[in-house]
Amino acid sequence: METIYVGIDVSKDRLDVHVRPGEEAFAVARDGKGLEELVARLQAISPVLIAVEATGGFETIVAAALAGAQLPLVVVNPAQIRHFAQPVGQRAKTDPIDAAVIARFVEAVKPEPRAMPDQEARLLAELVSRRRQIIEMIVAERQREKRAENVRVRKSLVRHIKVLEKELPEIDNDIDTLVRGSPVWRAKEELLVSFPGVSNTLARTFLAEVPELGTLNRRQIASLAGLAPLTRQSGRWKGKSMIGGGRAKLRAGLYMAALSASRYHPQLKVFYRRLVTAGKPKMVALIAVARKVLTTLNAMLRDQKPWQPA
Repeated sequence: METIYVGIDVSKDRLDVHVRPGEEAFAVARDGKGLEELVARLQAISPVLIAVEATGGFETIVAAALAGAQLPLVVVNPAQIRHFAQPVGQRAKTDPIDAAVIARFVEAVKPEPRAMPDQEARLLAELVSRRRQIIEMIVAERQREKRAENVRVRKSLVRHIKVLEKELPEIDNDIDTLVRGSPVWRAKEELLVSFPGVSNTLARTFLAEVPELGTLNRRQIASLAGLAPLTRQSGRWKGKSMIGGGRAKLRAGLYMAALSASRYHPQLKVFYRRLVTAGKPKMVALIAVARKVLTTLNAMLRDQKPWQPA
């Protein structure tokens, strides 16, 4: 039997599908009827892996339908697809071509499929994301208020800021109710906040942005956050290792945790100062601290043990 790989390009109204190695291509509507047809056609060919490109949230309903049908699924970062398309010489861009590139990518790279988060996990992720959006809007509106010269404009900005500030505790309450209502999440949160520098807000960000925490090894979890150093070497030439990719929102949360840990965590404070004293740039040292924070949190959830001072 042939080993079959499938790439799916998601747009607002339709799904373009490409099957390798048979090069079959078809499209279905991105609605209930189209998803039923898609699931039926894919179940008939039994692919070993299906890749869906993350497309501004449009992929969520598609991924949920495929995961619900127990089909092997991976949601891939669009940047990975773009980088893959460049060396294979694919410059033209249409939805069917994108689906073919995704199929070629998943066949060549074979990323590991992961379980889709359930409905409550997706709700938590949306609430945490909404909280972050509200904070960003408050900061932006305050900056505009400082620059505004017109009195009516300033009053409008003040009114909007008050509305956003009123909404923020309501979102916090929804997140708290959701986490506290789940014994599993409550137990995970209590483990995470035992680590110096991880607040309840950060713990909930980690629960929302990286549900895999505690189930992967240290290399996999670092790669997921985009904190694994990527080697750059060709022949005798060796460039500097760099980080990249991964989940930006998770990395932002880790940056905040690393800032706190570099000041208040007993061991990581010493680790950070040692790197800086050795001549490492402060940002490089902070990234190293963030990586240690992440791998430690991962081990704590894996072993179901709170943080203990060495």
